[in-house]
Amino acid sequence: MNRLIIAIDGPVGSGKSSVAQRLAGLLGYTHLDTGAMYRAVALKAMRQGIALEDPAAVEALAIESRIDFATSNGSLRILLDGEDVTDEIRAPEMSQQASLVAVVPGVRRVLVAEQRRIGAAGGVVIDGRDIGTVVFPAASLKIYLDAQVDIRARRRWLEYRGKGKEVDFDLLLEEVRERDFRDRDRAISPLRRAPDAIYVDSTAMEAEEVAQLIALLARERQKEIATAVTAPPAHR
Repeated sequence: MNRLIIAIDGPVGSGKSSVAQRLAGLLGYTHLDTGAMYRAVALKAMRQGIALEDPAAVEALAIESRIDFATSNGSLRILLDGEDVTDEIRAPEMSQQASLVAVVPGVRRVLVAEQRRIGAAGGVVIDGRDIGTVVFPAASLKIYLDAQVDIRARRRWLEYRGKGKEVDFDLLLEEVRERDFRDRDRAISPLRRAPDAIYVDSTAMEAEEVAQLIALLARERQKEIATAVTAPPAHR
């Protein structure tokens, strides 16, 4: 059976990472969380006192960094130069810092090349903001995952509360709106829905429901590909 490259794009808080992780488990695929890669670079820059407004320094940092993905007890873990930084990069402030790193062209070149290397063989679920438009424009299946902005902010708020972090909801809602504007307005790889991406509104859906839906779409796409490969050539 063909192992697909599944691209999931969408704005902050739409549930991309949660859905992608569940989907990868359903299909036996690898989950590649591209947003975590930008967060990891931002974390390393903060640790070393490197200004995120210095593109050359941040690019050099990305080049020298090693970012790996591992699974522990069914949970995706992010390793930065061999250190598990999963919890640190999920801190509230890291979302805004990552968006600053993501607009640095040199950083994007480095990380996109690594994403393509990891995903080239297929059997991957990759989530981000430019996967179906830039990283893998020929992905087997493209999904644009969205939700109402207040629902997306509430999801982030509940996520932080679950980790014991108290965040003002109104402030978080404003940050989500600002992040939406920055992601869609940036000059390099802005957030866009690919023309051939399937739009999924997760406003009233749980992550598991969305994952099951996309898994169904993936299996249908596998059948389509298999049929196209085995179909006899048309007679003239």
